[in-house]
Amino acid sequence: MSANKSITERIFQAMGFELLAILICTPLLAWIMDKPMLEMDAVTVVIALLALAWNVLFNGLFDRLLKRYAIAHNAWTRVVHALLFEGGLVAMGVPLIAWWLSVSLWQAFLLDIGVLLFFLPYTYVYHWVYDTVRERLLVQRSCVE
Repeated sequence: MSANKSITERIFQAMGFELLAILICTPLLAWIMDKPMLEMDAVTVVIALLALAWNVLFNGLFDRLLKRYAIAHNAWTRVVHALLFEGGLVAMGVPLIAWWLSVSLWQAFLLDIGVLLFFLPYTYVYHWVYDTVRERLLVQRSCVE
């Protein structure tokens, strides 16, 4: 994981994260909740847009913290990253889900916990794969030049 990512790359990374999540979650949630695919797609897209904005903001701040305090980029850093990212998203998403689906905050929280069980490992794996592929591409590019 490199802190030297441009805002364009951060947006690309976050959009890839959210697009893949929508492609996985929409049919899964529609099936689990026995709701029409289009209805679940709308909810998923709104939450994804919230998460997209949070992703860009959070990753920028997280990378600055790592750089400022010279924190190693290892598995534990990725675990902390995933937990903090998802915790922030839960804090913002639960009220939105409760309002959108006309359920209590508790019900929205329980629903969000189910989704969180998917997103914790997904967040870890996505960013690990992204950073690994990015690093390889940068190494290849520097060898060609």
